[in-house]
Amino acid sequence: MSTYFDSIKRSYEDVPIDPENGIATVPFVEATEGLIRLFDLLGSTAFGFVQSDMNGNIKKIQTRYNTDSKANFTLEHLIENEKSEKKRVATEGLLWLKRGLEFTAAGLDRSLKNPNEELSESFTKAYGETLKKHHGILLRPVFNVAMKACPYRADFYKKLGDDQELVSNKLSSWLGALDKIVAKLNLFYTAGGHDKGF
Repeated sequence: MSTYFDSIKRSYEDVPIDPENGIATVPFVEATEGLIRLFDLLGSTAFGFVQSDMNGNIKKIQTRYNTDSKANFTLEHLIENEKSEKKRVATEGLLWLKRGLEFTAAGLDRSLKNPNEELSESFTKAYGETLKKHHGILLRPVFNVAMKACPYRADFYKKLGDDQELVSNKLSSWLGALDKIVAKLNLFYTAGGHDKGF
């Protein structure tokens, strides 16, 4: 029996993380493209701006990666290699992408741990805990509309797969791997001051 997680090119569980060099750039991008497709299952155009923003941030990372794939083989190297430049396009792109990933992971994790809670509530609470502090007064109402457009929890989980126990297990493993990546990126950004100026 297959699930949504069997249909993606790469899982976050399969993204190599080298203790010395960091998170492999290309596998991370491939796994994140799978996460972005997940928004299609929410079935609302209200999430189109989220997908567009995440895809734009991936493009910034890919553009930087393509300037020197050997030097930018990990996200950490990619950001360090851009550090001395006036415009740090990939640094800002990854910053916003990791914030979006943190929001998505928090919403799905909350939903997984609270089976009686509707997605709209899970994602609204996740937004308040993650992205809201980074958004201005004009963007917050857009997210509020998107949260209200979430499908019913049961409908969404059914789209993830028929065997709900298998879906829960795969989602839990996928989220655990994503959480490790986001935590590593958060530490890297904080320690290096890479989030300053954005």
